Amino acid sequence: MSLFIRATVKSIYEYPPDALANFTEFANNHGYAAEEYTVVTDDGYILSLFRIPKGKKCKGPVRQPPVLLMHGLLQSSDSWLDAGPSAGLAFLISDACYDLWVGNVRGTYYGRRHLRLDPDTDSEFWDFSNDEMGRLDLPATIDFILNTTDSCEIIYIGFSQGGRIFYILCSETEYCDKIRFAITIAPAVRFKYTRSVTVRYFFEFFAIIEPFLRRPHEREILRKGGPVEQLASFICKDPAFADTFCLFFFFAIDSYDPGSFATQTLRVLYGHFPAGTSARNLAFYGQGRLSGRFQKYDYGLAKNSEIYGSVFPPLYNLSRANVPVLLIYGNSDFLVDPRDTKWLATQLPDLVESHEVTRSTWNHFDMSYSQFTVQLIYPKIKQYLEKYSYI
Repeated sequence: MSLFIRATVKSIYEYPPDALANFTEFANNHGYAAEEYTVVTDDGYILSLFRIPKGKKCKGPVRQPPVLLMHGLLQSSDSWLDAGPSAGLAFLISDACYDLWVGNVRGTYYGRRHLRLDPDTDSEFWDFSNDEMGRLDLPATIDFILNTTDSCEIIYIGFSQGGRIFYILCSETEYCDKIRFAITIAPAVRFKYTRSVTVRYFFEFFAIIEPFLRRPHEREILRKGGPVEQLASFICKDPAFADTFCLFFFFAIDSYDPGSFATQTLRVLYGHFPAGTSARNLAFYGQGRLSGRFQKYDYGLAKNSEIYGSVFPPLYNLSRANVPVLLIYGNSDFLVDPRDTKWLATQLPDLVESHEVTRSTWNHFDMSYSQFTVQLIYPKIKQYLEKYSYI
């Protein structure tokens, strides 16, 4: 075997550098200057927040206000880079001359620290759902951005869970007043029509068993560096496995969209996915699936009465999301069904557009990882970013 062939085989079967990189390293690998900050929530969770102040291809002045990207369930800030400079939204938006901030929520590998609790020994660390992410993580993140940039508002972009916690933020706090414009991409608000049988059973299973989980290792689910993520990243670094078994995982929980994921994206993303969350967070999704409602966490009749003053958890108040909102959804999204997104559109007081992606097979995870992002969703995002920003 020639030296060239040996080097080629070795490079194919090694981990791609981006798969092993954190956010700043990943960005730096492609010539983007990134910064890392630390945000502390009111209840003591320590979150990493990243910034690309100016994209590599930005040749003019940086537009204002700052833009905040928030990831989906079991993802992290790295998910916005995984598709690479030609398709990752973090690269594309920063290249369009925006001051880009990329957040993380508690329970991910970028949110696995606390001022007094140890996630490995204190079960209390894992007593959270996306309710706390909306009420506590987002306000701390927004305040940090505004204080650092001397801005008075931001533009918000959230995918899936990132969209869900935006609506919780608006319902439960006054922070909608600090958001100039919001884009929610396949927002995981209601699950009445979820078509993914795998996801339905997964969420509903945790809704049943969560009250019986006591130890930290039981309450932390699918952490980065755990056996599932390590095995997946090891297998999926092989291009042949990436294009078969690793791709099939997404089709098993979502719909089939042939040719949408580039092989290199699959080889990289499993180095960052799954990123971890709590059993209670998954149980919260399960409760939403079983009730078909966008309601607060159900603690049971007695504790609900104590916390809410009612035996049943109240609904979140979507009418308080009184900022201009763009919805983006795919017709073949089996997790957040278009019927649930269209229902959400009827609840929003200032919806500017509900946009269906033109590709008929466009599914949930395409929003993060598709190589066609630059053609199919980025133009709509850029259109509204330009409309609601200034120099």
